[in-house]
Amino acid sequence: MTLRLADIAGFLSSSINVELIGDPGALIERLSTLEAAGPNDLSFLSHPKYLSKLSQSAAACVIVAPAAREAAVSRGACIVVNDPYHAFALVTQFWKQRQAPQGAPHIHPSAFIDPGAALAPGVSIGAFACIGEGAIIGEGARIAEHCVVGRHAQIGAGTRLSARVTVADGCRLGDRCIVHPGAVIGADGFGFAPHQGEWVKIEQLGGVQIGNDVEIGANTCIDRGALQDTVLEDGVKLDNLVQIGHNVRVGKHTAMAGCAGVAGSATIGAHCTVGGGAIVLGHLTLADGVHISAASVVTRSILKPGNYTGLFPIDDNAVWEKNAATLKQLHTFRERLRQVEKALLYSGHIQEKS
Repeated sequence: MTLRLADIAGFLSSSINVELIGDPGALIERLSTLEAAGPNDLSFLSHPKYLSKLSQSAAACVIVAPAAREAAVSRGACIVVNDPYHAFALVTQFWKQRQAPQGAPHIHPSAFIDPGAALAPGVSIGAFACIGEGAIIGEGARIAEHCVVGRHAQIGAGTRLSARVTVADGCRLGDRCIVHPGAVIGADGFGFAPHQGEWVKIEQLGGVQIGNDVEIGANTCIDRGALQDTVLEDGVKLDNLVQIGHNVRVGKHTAMAGCAGVAGSATIGAHCTVGGGAIVLGHLTLADGVHISAASVVTRSILKPGNYTGLFPIDDNAVWEKNAATLKQLHTFRERLRQVEKALLYSGHIQEKS
């Protein structure tokens, strides 16, 4: 597939300010990094620290910020925008739309659709999918092969479920969501009452409510609430293998990397990030704008925005880094302390321990 630079710049100009410098008729065959780009590729410069790579790149055109305009023009064609990384993300969407346009809506004959389900116009349903009684599927939604949409579940307009996604009974997804293969939305939360050495199941009677423009990674699990719903607000992004426990609430535009886990009844604010493998313990609160580093364990509520890192205990990131640097020198400090003790012992200033 090839696209003219003019078409790419025209697409971008519909949402952001764009300056195209160079031949608008030049053909672009591929999107690439600066290092790997060839003479028919489009690339981008997202950070000034990579400016040295710009002059060495063979890309046909590079998306750059105004600060890099002069350097980009000296090497050839460029597209100047305020935020090159954002612009490049938009171009990837445009590229995918042109490369793999959606086919006409189609319902595979092997799919099971309960007579009590409601399907809006333009819905596609893949082979062996199952749509339960009372389910509502919004306009233009796409349900891939082997998906299960439970009884009275709702799928918003334009939402896409990839293969083998399960949306359990009574759960709701908003508009334009993307759910990757194997995700499970609305499995029972992990709720058991100890009684005489045994675990008695607490039935999970709540649901899952997911807002608009949410993306959920492959094999991620979002448990239904015990009594109230588990809630993901608009724009939340979850990576693969993320675990969201029952009754958790995640604020708008928060993102969590792979293998992160949030235990039951925790509240995560808006515009937070949780690094890969990090854990947030149950019933805790993270304020808006809290950023948790990878592999950290959040053991207390964090009510002030900022970057936090650590295991036992979690702390302000700057404080944790200082403590971590000190910890690396602990053995050296120990040996130095021994030498001081010996010197004081020989000088008679201290007595040897019995």
